[in-house]
Amino acid sequence: MHLEENATYEEICAQLKEMYPKFQEIKGGWLLYKSSGGWGSRKLTLIPPDESGYNAKNLKTATNGFKGVIYIAPLQIELDTTALPPESESFNEMPKEKCQRCGVSYPLLILTTHINTCVTSEDAEQTGDEAEQTNDDADQTSDEAEQTKQGTCPICQKEMSLDVIEIHASFCMGDSVQPLELNASMEEPSTSGVYVPLTYTAEPSNAAKATSMSHDWKIEPDKNKAASLYTKEIIHQHETGKSLLMTMDVRMDKEDQDRELIAFYKQNGIEWACPVKCKLQGDAAIGEGVTRHFFSTVIQRLQHGFNFNMGNTARTCLFEGEPGHLVPSSSQFLIESDLFLVAGRMIGHAFLHGGPRLAGVSQAIVHVLLGGSAETATVQIEDCPDHDIRETIKLLDGEAELGSEEYQAVLDLSLAWDLPGPTKENRKWLFERLLSHAVIGRRLRQLKQIRKGLKETRVWPLLSERKDVEIFLRENENSLTPSVLLQCICWPSDISVNDDDDDDNEDCSLEDRCRISWYLRHFIETASSSDLKNLVKFWLGWEVPEGKMVVEVVNSEMPKSSTCFNVLRLPAHYMHFSNFKDDLLMCIGTSEYGFGLV
Repeated sequence: MHLEENATYEEICAQLKEMYPKFQEIKGGWLLYKSSGGWGSRKLTLIPPDESGYNAKNLKTATNGFKGVIYIAPLQIELDTTALPPESESFNEMPKEKCQRCGVSYPLLILTTHINTCVTSEDAEQTGDEAEQTNDDADQTSDEAEQTKQGTCPICQKEMSLDVIEIHASFCMGDSVQPLELNASMEEPSTSGVYVPLTYTAEPSNAAKATSMSHDWKIEPDKNKAASLYTKEIIHQHETGKSLLMTMDVRMDKEDQDRELIAFYKQNGIEWACPVKCKLQGDAAIGEGVTRHFFSTVIQRLQHGFNFNMGNTARTCLFEGEPGHLVPSSSQFLIESDLFLVAGRMIGHAFLHGGPRLAGVSQAIVHVLLGGSAETATVQIEDCPDHDIRETIKLLDGEAELGSEEYQAVLDLSLAWDLPGPTKENRKWLFERLLSHAVIGRRLRQLKQIRKGLKETRVWPLLSERKDVEIFLRENENSLTPSVLLQCICWPSDISVNDDDDDDNEDCSLEDRCRISWYLRHFIETASSSDLKNLVKFWLGWEVPEGKMVVEVVNSEMPKSSTCFNVLRLPAHYMHFSNFKDDLLMCIGTSEYGFGLV
């Protein structure tokens, strides 16, 4: 639409009515809007009219020289947007062509739309006949289906008539018994009854077992066993899926290795419950022990930070704060990089496969993360990782009068977080609000990302259904004690261990086995929790004790382990505990860097 430089309101209206015939029907006033914005979103902004209405000068200024699109918005009626008929005067000057089906001339502008919807009288009659025939066929099919309705027994999965499926299912025990046979006497009422066997010796079918186990984790009283039942069921359902291949080059530096971990867990559209295959490039180790090593490394990086610089820090820590009071970092750079979504995937993936768990997270954060309300969370002052903010908030704890500088510090913090200044009446309330915002309010986006990651790894139904299951360890539960480890160890028996394929496994005397076993027990009883974790990691591949950890005494130079089989092989040549301890500490210290390094 072209406007003259000095066009008035009346001239603009006349030109609009000439170009858009439906504009003539607008009554009750109208206004003009222009669009603004970008990147997928548009916002309409009103173009205010002058005292005499819209004119060319007014519109030129508002649209930067008649650039862009102007929208007409009626004030009291709704504009009719249906297509004009082909004989409309608006199409008089447009080129037209006849429709080859109905013979009516249409403007080229709307001919394409007409062709897709054109229906002649013959087509209408044919369509009506086909619809009538379809209805007749449907009626006939429904009558036949009504006569021969079939159903499937939920236990044995066999089809039979709906008339008897209820009786059959009441006594069906799957494939272990013969199906109930139907005879002529059962089709009509009878007073003699039906003979049904009451005792069976065979076990239920696999289908029946799967049905009965599907909800066992919901009613299992032991929370750890319930978690094990759930994770095993999820993994079993996806055991035929495409395996996830996790690779890491141990020849790289720590920074590049950590970037590989982040890149793996940043992938979208991954089914995390599928089988996991791990490979260490530069290391000959294979098997389940390598998989355990991966999960141990993942949780260790979440616990202590990744070895690369993001946000001007030597180590990138996704969780910060004191042990037992860890909270997600408030770094906007980490949030925008979706690294907390990565953290949620890591936590859920390790938990799903029975691996280590993140320890020491604030209980207030855990409460909100798992669906609790921020108002009901118990927040402690130690949960605030920023010591400057913590000291400012602590000024409100108590009844001591605030000095001028203390009052100003609290006031500045309150105003920065859209809260009122401190008074005697709101002092306790303000203390709780500031503390809650410092710990939870500033981390809602991080928690949302972590929750999304947990849902993607399919552990969320367990956490939402079983509130007693803990996916995060408390700080006091993170330490490994000698009593816990000793209960899992299977000590060498007086039966000799012999393996014809390995010269190291030649028979050792009973005296050697007893002496080395005592050395190991004494080491466990006197070692620190950190050393015990390194021992278990060297033994199994991760720091989670298994139910059966085997000790073998063999003829070799240094301690070795077979992580896939949970076997620790100790040399028999040690005659002094100090020598045994030094070599064992040296060996277990290499578990972080790979396998076969001793």
